[in-house]
Amino acid sequence: MNRPIFARWGVPAAIFSIKAFLAAILAAYISFSIGLERPYWAFLTAYIVAAPLAGAVVSKALFRVIGTFVGATASVLMVPPLAHSPELLTLALASWLALCVFVSLLDRTPRGYMFVLAGYTACLIVLPTVETPDLIFEDAALRVQEITIGILCGSLIHGIVLPGSVSTFLLGRVAMMLRDAERWSRDSLELEPDPSIEAEKRRLAQDVTELHQLSIHLPFETSRLAPRVRTVRALQDQLSLLMPLGAAVSDRIGALREHDAMSEEAEALLADTRDWLSRIEASREEREQVGADLKARCAALEPRIDAASGWDDMLVLSLGSRLSSLIEAHLDCRDLAEQLGTRNRKPVSARIPPLLEGRRNREVHRDYRGALRGAAGAALTIILGCTLWIGSGWNDGATAVMLAGVFLALFSASDNPLLPLWMFFNGTLIATILGMIYAFGILPRIDGFPMLAMTLAPPLLVLGSLMHSPRYAGVALPALLGMGSPFIIAEQYSDNFATFANGSLAQLLGTLFAIMMARLLQTAGLESAIRRTLRAGWRDIAERANLYGPPDVRGWINRMLDRIALLNPRLALSGKQPGAPLYDVLRDLRTGVAIGELRELRLDLPPARSAPLTSVLADVADYYRRLEPEHRPPAAPELLADIDAALHVFTRDEDRSVRRKAALALVSLRRNIFPEAAALKGQP
Repeated sequence: MNRPIFARWGVPAAIFSIKAFLAAILAAYISFSIGLERPYWAFLTAYIVAAPLAGAVVSKALFRVIGTFVGATASVLMVPPLAHSPELLTLALASWLALCVFVSLLDRTPRGYMFVLAGYTACLIVLPTVETPDLIFEDAALRVQEITIGILCGSLIHGIVLPGSVSTFLLGRVAMMLRDAERWSRDSLELEPDPSIEAEKRRLAQDVTELHQLSIHLPFETSRLAPRVRTVRALQDQLSLLMPLGAAVSDRIGALREHDAMSEEAEALLADTRDWLSRIEASREEREQVGADLKARCAALEPRIDAASGWDDMLVLSLGSRLSSLIEAHLDCRDLAEQLGTRNRKPVSARIPPLLEGRRNREVHRDYRGALRGAAGAALTIILGCTLWIGSGWNDGATAVMLAGVFLALFSASDNPLLPLWMFFNGTLIATILGMIYAFGILPRIDGFPMLAMTLAPPLLVLGSLMHSPRYAGVALPALLGMGSPFIIAEQYSDNFATFANGSLAQLLGTLFAIMMARLLQTAGLESAIRRTLRAGWRDIAERANLYGPPDVRGWINRMLDRIALLNPRLALSGKQPGAPLYDVLRDLRTGVAIGELRELRLDLPPARSAPLTSVLADVADYYRRLEPEHRPPAAPELLADIDAALHVFTRDEDRSVRRKAALALVSLRRNIFPEAAALKGQP
């Protein structure tokens, strides 16, 4: 029986649920056995850290242990000196939460959970103990012990019992990414690309981001020898090249066909490249041989650039060069994928060592204003919530404020936090009903821990299997957490219905308060995030154009792809088209690559010869500096004139290599900024 049939029958979900149940029950049993005050914390934590992949559980466990310890330490430092000043304590707690949220939003990897956890752990410890500040150290120490037991039990069960391999999952995703990328490249090489999959091609940006996130868990793999992280980084880099190269090739094909200048040799080369991409999974020897032949044909297609060259010649040069680079990138991707799949550290081909040399962490977009906005929202929630709680005099109001602060911290990175918050509210409502049935209908009739585990098993196993599905996890997780109520996972049973009702009401009101705050803080938040992302890319182009040092093209591509990955879902939520001229970040990415090529050429030339390039780069910087997200006016005709003048100058350069490099970069820049401009006029 193959994996899809297993998945269809829900076997992976059932296995995940059983393991999560065993981890939670083990954590509760250990907590009961050693006499911990609140064993339900260990029970809840085991479910919170549960994940289908063993490496993800272990890494999440490590991040959670660190975050919990740091949050508990901050609590111990805050409460004693500020215990008799509620205003200052509230401000200190809000500031700490804001700082942690701010750092987590800048990190944007699984490690970011460690920072946000340090923030809301302080809320979980400080708010329930404000009336007993002298016990803060004891309470913090107990929380750390209880949560650590839950983490260790979750890591033990998920890491040893039928562990789900991060490596296996990553290799499966890489195979799917490569097939998709090759299909999208084949479409880019069509004489008439399919417009229906144009938006789908942009998903490659999300794929590269997902690959980066998965690589964070690789060092914690437990079930097999994990691929080297720097091999994943090298694959990310090569995948990142496919989008701009494929878009450039497609643009040159369209321009040549518009001028009726596509030769039979070029059409045959494109057809053969499409055929090669469709069977690229063949043996490496065949792939390399055919790829080398195609690249040789690309070089042969390139015309010699000189003073007599026309605009069509330059387009053909650009087509041949970009197509050759696209073929090279696909060859590198396939070899790196094979390297990931081998358990041997020996390179599978001669391509691997140069590709792995000097690999570093992926450069990502950092939205400082967005991080400040999220941090301020979390702090404001704590301040306003504490004001309402203290003013009302309701003891259980601390629970409501605590949950609201936790939710605003957890969902501060979400573009649409209302959806998960409403799902959490529904899950909490289900948990309240289940908790009432168990606390006052079932538990009074049982005795002993084995009977407790058996009676809890049916709902926990069902909810655990639902938690495995992203579609239902938003409701299943809070329902599971509700089953860890102090009225259920407790050393001594309590039949105080008023206490139960107050606690449940506080949870529901805390969730509703978080929803209200998220709605208030979300006003214009999505549009603001879109504008900030666009401005960041334009500002980068303007700054890069005026720099005189060596360009970091790879870092630029990584940051822009990260922006595309952030921008596309936001545009979809706001009903905008990612490919519209105002939001075409992919075109901006290609512009930045062309700028990098011009800067590299400028470094190789004396100032007198590079003066036309400096003029072009200065004009590009001025254009992008003036852009506004609300309106993207066409570039000034002076910029087009400067590009054309530079082309006229460099096609006469005495160095053939300089003529070729200048033509490639300037043609790309012209097509990116002036796609509708008439063909370059002949030489004067």
